[in-house]
Amino acid sequence: MATFRLQGSRVLAVDMSGDAVKAKNGSMVAYDGQMAFKKMTGGGEGVRGMVTRRLTGEQMTVMEVKGHGTCWFADRATEINLVELRGEKLFVEAGNLLCTDAGLHTGTHFTGVRGASQGNGLFTTTVEGSGQAAIMSDGPAVVLRVSRQYPLTVDPGAYVAHQGDLRQNLQSGVTFRTLLGEGGGEAFQIRFEGEGLVYVQPSERTTIAGDV
Repeated sequence: MATFRLQGSRVLAVDMSGDAVKAKNGSMVAYDGQMAFKKMTGGGEGVRGMVTRRLTGEQMTVMEVKGHGTCWFADRATEINLVELRGEKLFVEAGNLLCTDAGLHTGTHFTGVRGASQGNGLFTTTVEGSGQAAIMSDGPAVVLRVSRQYPLTVDPGAYVAHQGDLRQNLQSGVTFRTLLGEGGGEAFQIRFEGEGLVYVQPSERTTIAGDV
């Protein structure tokens, strides 16, 4: 299995000895040894994945990198975070996914109103199985734990990804103070309940759930 490691916080180094990884197309910045690059269809899920993603509008262009040596990946100087999966499922916006072990399965998941509130559409990408994934964030991501005793409420614009046994509910944050311009400005929030981890970034993307 390929070994993922960070060099600084914005460059991912992957050591391979005949292994393969799936990475965001065009994200390779350097490599040594012998590497082969192949563009994959449907976000690495083949023809079925290509059809699914066209229907859902969830865009993800992926290349397979295979060989012996080290390959370095980066994308627009964004911060990179490593996630270790042990048979779990990771939910992440396609634009925030940089690289995964080739053995991890990617797919799409219906998010409904939650996805629409983030401005990302009604579907998001899932990564499932055992192995490593690298996700990106605008600024260093914070990993927040959710427990049954302590649910978590997140601004949709700061959300990056989550994993574990979590339920999501979209809550309206509109109050009389918000309408007067004295509130926090977030018209909606995502409430997570259950057991798991949520990744948030310190920079909020523009969403339709922004200022009222």
